[in-house]
Amino acid sequence: MRQTLFGSLNTRPSLRNTLRLAGFALGFAFIGTGVQAQTLAGMPSVSKPVAMVGTAKPIVGWVRLCEQNPSECAVDVSEPTTITLSTKDWQTLNRINRQVNAEIKSRTDKDHLGVEDRWGYAEDGYGDCEDYQLVKRKRLAEAGFPRRALRMTVVIDEEGAGHAVMMVRTDRGDLILDNKRDAILPWHRTGYIYIKREGDNGSAWASLGGAFISPTATAGQ
Repeated sequence: MRQTLFGSLNTRPSLRNTLRLAGFALGFAFIGTGVQAQTLAGMPSVSKPVAMVGTAKPIVGWVRLCEQNPSECAVDVSEPTTITLSTKDWQTLNRINRQVNAEIKSRTDKDHLGVEDRWGYAEDGYGDCEDYQLVKRKRLAEAGFPRRALRMTVVIDEEGAGHAVMMVRTDRGDLILDNKRDAILPWHRTGYIYIKREGDNGSAWASLGGAFISPTATAGQ
């Protein structure tokens, strides 16, 4: 999904975000060592959640998934938008994140299915970024986590490409499950530029304020 998603954004990062991308290599060097070792060492520190700045259009691949699996996209407003993170929940998040990352083999939709972008559940063991996250969300929901607190999220990664992660909204801040690493990080420690995520109340997604050069560009064509 990474390159096709970035293409669907129809835009390029601003100078400010370009400078941020230049610092990713150093940041990821630290993430890959100390943070990995700390994954199960203790609960994450409390941090502020990602700020929402309006609404955004869903990714096309998401819309197609919803047409085929309406229950996947349904929003139950009786569920909480955040969870109170217990030690047991933290352990479950780490376990499922590691398991799914190990079980699925990374392959682009183009190489795997011959299409540019299709969101699914990696039934045959192959998938790209959004497929990892959908499988994680399915398993976490089965483990008792409220779906409304498990939000599919679109970012720009360290290579300047579109990438999908899952945001788990908790009382300790927004935590990111990612197929690029087993460590679960607070959103602000990933180094990513946050574009948008699933909304809390309906089909519209929430804009997370990723800034771009083109004033006419949209983040969800």
